[in-house]
Amino acid sequence: MENILSLSNITKNYGKIRALDGVSFEVPGGSVFGILGPNGSGKTTLLSIILNVLSADTGNYLWFGKPGSPEQRKKIGSLLETPNFYHYLSAVSNLKITNSISGRGDLKGIDDVLEKVKLFERRNSRFSSYSLGMKQRLAIAAALLGDPQVLFFDEPTNGLDPVGIAEIRELIIELSKKGHTIIMASHLLDEVEKVCTHVAILKKGTLLTTGNVNDVLVDDDLVEISAANIDALLTAINNYGNGIKINRDGNLLQLTLPKGTAQLDDINNYCFSHGIVLNHLLFKKKRLEAKFFELTNN
Repeated sequence: MENILSLSNITKNYGKIRALDGVSFEVPGGSVFGILGPNGSGKTTLLSIILNVLSADTGNYLWFGKPGSPEQRKKIGSLLETPNFYHYLSAVSNLKITNSISGRGDLKGIDDVLEKVKLFERRNSRFSSYSLGMKQRLAIAAALLGDPQVLFFDEPTNGLDPVGIAEIRELIIELSKKGHTIIMASHLLDEVEKVCTHVAILKKGTLLTTGNVNDVLVDDDLVEISAANIDALLTAINNYGNGIKINRDGNLLQLTLPKGTAQLDDINNYCFSHGIVLNHLLFKKKRLEAKFFELTNN
């Protein structure tokens, strides 16, 4: 898969504060790429640099294998904050104004983008009559004008209720299926895990990890087990093998084993041979939230 965006050693200082410290990663074409980090991690600074709003002190980035340029910028639609739509105008009228300002695409494309964000039936309704989720979908429609290859979203579900969040999540997945590469910064880890194929995690301007979501999450095997006599199970499993870590949570034991070594049949047979019948045995995928806090709290 060809890389849409490549960053090499991006550094940015604000006086004595280093906002970004040699950040390098690549965004594959067709991916939904999440940029994650706590407040002050450098996400906004990084977004501003790769959209040519700010200049890096050192390092460089390439869009489609070439340095950033006005021509390259036309291939990128961005939603960094909700556009200032006119509340008394319809969706169509607002997008006509946005189109004339951006100079991307033509008026024929307005109906197409409204279809994509599922607002075509409400295209003549006033913006003031829209729900928060609909307003955000209209903002995404504005970013879609001109059919850009790449979409850039900064906190696309910020301030939305659960229904609005679900609407934007489904829209992002749909846009990805239609061939758009999507780069999004977000602090809602559950949503990122549901939509993103790749992630980069930042802390205080430093890149902690990047890659395919599954590769980032999987550095250990996690197995949950339980039995009627949890104390006897704990005593037995302590001698199961080297490299195992055991955490008890009520009547559940969580086993952490080196990646690729967890064999559920072996664990079950081992417990049975020690007179213990398991009533719960589950190979558990690590959540992005757990991995994120594991990395950023160290």
